[in-house]
Amino acid sequence: MKRWQSAGSAAAAAFIVSLTRVARADELADAASDLTKMASVVRWSGVIASVFVIALAALIVRGLSIVLGRLSARYTDRRLTLQQIASIARFVVYIVTASIVVAMSVRIDDKVLTLLGGTLAVAIGFAMRDLVASVIAGVIIMLDRPFQVGDRVEYAGAYGDIVAIGLRSVRMHTLDENTVTIPNNKILTDITSSVNYGVLDMQVNIDLFLDVEEDFVLAERLLREAMLTSNFVYLAQPVLVGMAERLDKGRVLLQLRGKASCFDTTYEKDFVSEVTRRALLAFKANGIKVG
Repeated sequence: MKRWQSAGSAAAAAFIVSLTRVARADELADAASDLTKMASVVRWSGVIASVFVIALAALIVRGLSIVLGRLSARYTDRRLTLQQIASIARFVVYIVTASIVVAMSVRIDDKVLTLLGGTLAVAIGFAMRDLVASVIAGVIIMLDRPFQVGDRVEYAGAYGDIVAIGLRSVRMHTLDENTVTIPNNKILTDITSSVNYGVLDMQVNIDLFLDVEEDFVLAERLLREAMLTSNFVYLAQPVLVGMAERLDKGRVLLQLRGKASCFDTTYEKDFVSEVTRRALLAFKANGIKVG
């Protein structure tokens, strides 16, 4: 009786082991089948050709930047237009290149859509949500135009010129010769200030401080003359001088604020420096002491 029980147990164990091996074999077969299906989706010859397409697109973008940069330096009155053309051209090259690469590298049919439509779409969407958000934000920026390429903009403590609006980010060249990269989706949620908005000229404020006992009427006239005679002033816009009292460490000072337009945002710092120097020399010649 015991021998029969032992034989039955051994047979059961052998049967379970055989079932386990069959299950594992089925799993391996299913995995191999899935890998085969995934491999059949990709056109490997197209992947290799796509590398050359991407390299060609990079050369085209580089060439456009060089050519339009030289044209902008030569035709300064058309600089903003040329910079905007360069930004739009980069957009077109990126989109066309991406479309060509996908068409060459992936076989798109009903089976592929069924195979990839679930897990792959969710995985890619989750991994690329920030990139997709930035791309959509870039399109909105191009359409809504809170600022344009060439505008002088203040954003999150950075101040400079917008030199490129890309698919993923906006690049700003600051007055300190730094390049700041801002993700497009950040731009849409934060406040951005543009001082010229699509035109070359911009208004500049120049502040000088005097003691309240000084001849402020003469000081006002001298500051206005310094702005009117500047090499960088844009006389199509008004030149104004305002006054206000300011308290500084227990002293009452008179603030003179000159408001005038510089004919090109590029010369903002030169304009401020020249007007300040001329005004201070005029004050000194007329016995007016600054605070």
